[in-house]
Amino acid sequence: MQVTTNKPLFAATLRPDRAMRLTGGWMALVVAFLGVMPVLMIASEYLLTGALAFACAAVGLIVYGQSQRRKTHQTQTVTLWPEQLEVVEQGFAKPKRMQRFDPNTVRLVLHRDAFERTTQILLKHEDEIHELGAFLSMDDKGSFAKAFGAALRQARRNR
Repeated sequence: MQVTTNKPLFAATLRPDRAMRLTGGWMALVVAFLGVMPVLMIASEYLLTGALAFACAAVGLIVYGQSQRRKTHQTQTVTLWPEQLEVVEQGFAKPKRMQRFDPNTVRLVLHRDAFERTTQILLKHEDEIHELGAFLSMDDKGSFAKAFGAALRQARRNR
């Protein structure tokens, strides 16, 4: 397929939810330290144990922060024209990967839970299955699937 210069029917850049902030974790650690420090000073036999527990919590927050940082660098760009669908994936320390599909041959498959919330968005093309927005929240998956499904139907009609 060739690259098109027409205006796309649908374009979205998907990024992970950044709701989990590390600032709250560090603030909770400082508040806990300030609350427990007087007790540890009075009962000095627990000072080493308390310091070790806070050190383990700090290391845990650092490791968690590194994993969150890697996840936030993950993106997926979905662009739909009447003649082609383009999906570009890029992750932390991974090369950019682009895939192109014909909108008439690709099928949108949605998996839902018992409460009819979208849990998985799949693109089925021949024997291949590609997941879109695996890192999105359920609400974001639902709204993306609704908008993308409508645009995909429009692309099929416009051909």
